Amino acid sequence: MNRSRVEALLSEFKSKRILVIGDLILDQFIWGKVSRISPEAPVPVVEVSSESFFPGGAANVARNLCAFAGSVSVMGVTGQCSHAQHLRNLLEQDGIRTDAVQSADCYQTIVKSRIIARQQHVVRFDRERPTPLREEHAQIALQQLTQMLPHLDAVIVEDYGKGLLSQSFASALCTLVHDAGKVLAVDPNPKNPLHWEHLSVIKPNRSEAFTIAGRPWSEPLDPPAADTALLEVGRELHSRWNADNLLITLGEHGMLLFPKDAAPYHSPTKAREVFDVSGAGDTVIALFTLGLCSGTSAREAAEIANHASGVVVGKLGTATVSPEELLASFAD
Repeated sequence: MNRSRVEALLSEFKSKRILVIGDLILDQFIWGKVSRISPEAPVPVVEVSSESFFPGGAANVARNLCAFAGSVSVMGVTGQCSHAQHLRNLLEQDGIRTDAVQSADCYQTIVKSRIIARQQHVVRFDRERPTPLREEHAQIALQQLTQMLPHLDAVIVEDYGKGLLSQSFASALCTLVHDAGKVLAVDPNPKNPLHWEHLSVIKPNRSEAFTIAGRPWSEPLDPPAADTALLEVGRELHSRWNADNLLITLGEHGMLLFPKDAAPYHSPTKAREVFDVSGAGDTVIALFTLGLCSGTSAREAAEIANHASGVVVGKLGTATVSPEELLASFAD
């Protein structure tokens, strides 16, 4: 794919309207340095210099989209607390619509706190209480989705396994999106095995793919085209989900695309240097979906997503890629 093609697609992206459905998380990063070991226990003492907050989970997918798409909305649930308001404020500051976010005191807003010392991830602590979506809130969400679909180009479902997505809710939203003729992308979670239908793309990583397929782990082979175990898993999952595209991300080996009516296609990694892989999968599904609903081939969408994730993993924290960075990555 050449630079002029990417420029044309970036222009097309600006007209797209995307809804992201999934588990909403507030990511906290505490930055500092370590200069000594605690006299109280054999642990490092982190001298805190700053802290920052970012939308995480499904909210990070939306954040990856907002620099490219014309309109981005999120759907999910939070508690009724200061963390929920902080997350909502961050999303709205980025221009992301939160009309479809429900807040209730029966849910706990998920907060993931990471301590980073001199670019080293020291520890992470999570505040969460996974809670199944209540029926009354599921019905409200489906009503909202029905109202929003005529004004959308694509829906992305991001499952972090925190309780939002049940089989009944997933099946209902798949039917609604399919009947509306919109692009539907899913990032599945092996801890929450759901049956998905009518998918434009489903995107597990290699480890998730093996777990979902019920296959024992095998070490990756390079090139992936020679990775027999991976190819078998891909064929099995493609048959199970009957998706238009199965996209398996492979970390340092890039990604492997299984189109419905074509041979697997390997896109090698575009990353030059890897500092932090957190959130890279969010970037992949965001840009791949944007590509699909902008008229690209699945191969082109995979190349765009691969370049975008290559930029993101070179940054620390819950990072995103800008249109300028994406375009520059194709100039190399």
